[in-house]
Amino acid sequence: MKIIGVVPARMNSTRFYGKPLYKIYGIPMIEHVFERAKMAKNLDQLVISSCDREIEEFALNKGYNFISSSSSHERALDRVAEVGDKLKIDENDIIVNIQGDEPMLDPDFIDLVIQPIKQHPKIHATVLGMEIIDEKIWKDPDTVKIIHNNKNEVLYTSRAPIPYGKKFSKALNAKRIFGIFGFRFSYLKAFNKMDETFLEKIESCDSNRILDLDFKQVVVPINYQETFSVDKVEDVDLVENFLGKDKYLSRYL
Repeated sequence: MKIIGVVPARMNSTRFYGKPLYKIYGIPMIEHVFERAKMAKNLDQLVISSCDREIEEFALNKGYNFISSSSSHERALDRVAEVGDKLKIDENDIIVNIQGDEPMLDPDFIDLVIQPIKQHPKIHATVLGMEIIDEKIWKDPDTVKIIHNNKNEVLYTSRAPIPYGKKFSKALNAKRIFGIFGFRFSYLKAFNKMDETFLEKIESCDSNRILDLDFKQVVVPINYQETFSVDKVEDVDLVENFLGKDKYLSRYL
């Protein structure tokens, strides 16, 4: 069984054009993601995939593995599925989507997402779910929240503040999707063959397409850590403030 990590990226982000190559601490954001993902213990191969020439040139200049993908993709997981096809990986191999807007990525997160699929033959898809401890994050529409049952199977994902509470507290057990998704490749292909669903479109979240398929996505829960996504340019200052004390930065900066 091979385990492939894919960092999908595109320049034309609706909220932040050129986000993958925007410099944080003097280097492009996608470089932070790739260098940190390389530290994961369980990946056999790691690639960047994009439809944009600028990102291809960056990757090749850095000596990173790069696979070109279609400009028609609206969702990251569709781009990742195309990469799996181009690599001709086995249907039982594991492919991991590592979002390119997580410059504070902890490499251990990747290994955590892989582990349930490796260990349990009936688990075919996973997603990292980070504890929310801040009401602002709970209410932020840029943050995708995730609801799961007592088996950690995803029930729904939304940009709305869920689960509902008259007042936010840690007792709500709210979680947000952290941008790492694991799939057994045969199941990602099933996902990719299905048209976008209503709930996926309205929430702008790939995971809701899985709700209409005949398999489950399992949440890998993790405690809160000071790690922040970059959804808009204003988030860069926040990330830089915390990267200064980050334990991984000195290994590649």
